[in-house]
Amino acid sequence: MEKSAYRRLGLKGLLKRAEQAFAMLRDCTVCAQACRVNRLRGELGICRAGRYPVVSSYGPHFGEEAPLVGKKGSGTIFFTHCNLRCEFCQNCDISQEGKGEEISAAELANLMLHLQGMGCHNINLVSPSHYVPQILEALVLATLRGLKIPVVYNTGGYDSLKTLALLDGVVDIYMPDIKFGDDDTARKYTGAAGYFTVVKDVIKEMHRQVGDLIIDDTGLAVQGLLVRHLILPNNLAGTDKVLEFLAREISPDTFINLMDQYYPAFKASKYEELNRRITPGEFREALNLAKNARLTRIYT
Repeated sequence: MEKSAYRRLGLKGLLKRAEQAFAMLRDCTVCAQACRVNRLRGELGICRAGRYPVVSSYGPHFGEEAPLVGKKGSGTIFFTHCNLRCEFCQNCDISQEGKGEEISAAELANLMLHLQGMGCHNINLVSPSHYVPQILEALVLATLRGLKIPVVYNTGGYDSLKTLALLDGVVDIYMPDIKFGDDDTARKYTGAAGYFTVVKDVIKEMHRQVGDLIIDDTGLAVQGLLVRHLILPNNLAGTDKVLEFLAREISPDTFINLMDQYYPAFKASKYEELNRRITPGEFREALNLAKNARLTRIYT
């Protein structure tokens, strides 16, 4: 059996998925925003992304979770633009200000193959939700030329179920960041309608496709779901609701990374409640919530 999902699917399957995805760009419903602009004709929606992918940087990354990094790093490709408008975005120059270079599908495939050639353990697609058609197009070309390492879908979680269906059997590891456990709070700080409602269905579909995270005997993740959650001051992220959802509706064996690195960035200073780092006590409380929810795979 081939190691990676997309190789098991095969080139014909990948090509069909890419064609189906590209049809969505004409009346764009690629992500949950469903802006319905014609990106093939240069129309731009909320994400501000057009026909071609824009990449800000790429390379081996050693700051990811240990099961992704291994000895030679996670092969990250940072996509420019975003389908969310987080007021506290820590990568605002990329996501909101458009820093990056437009490239072709062939060039994106070259990046994937170069990362594999450097020994990276996976292809880590960062903020891919608005570029799924372009990613599938590049995967066809890269697979033809020998790409075989696992694909990681590293997303803010505001994805389309229709698009995720096209990724079934393509993505090996889903890594969504559940940002908020409440729709109203999420809309205030991200501009996304029904964020938590959408994300819950998204996580369920991701878990249905790949299951709990599988780590091989070398310590590397090969398949499954890995969830991230950034703890915010004053429990604005609704950490209790997020953890309860994962434990009750997904799996107590969900691999969850509770992240404590929040700092006020971008427009966070507009909000008194966001204009500070979290305290050690707030982080301890998040860990206790995870343990009380009986989640068994807590990563920090």
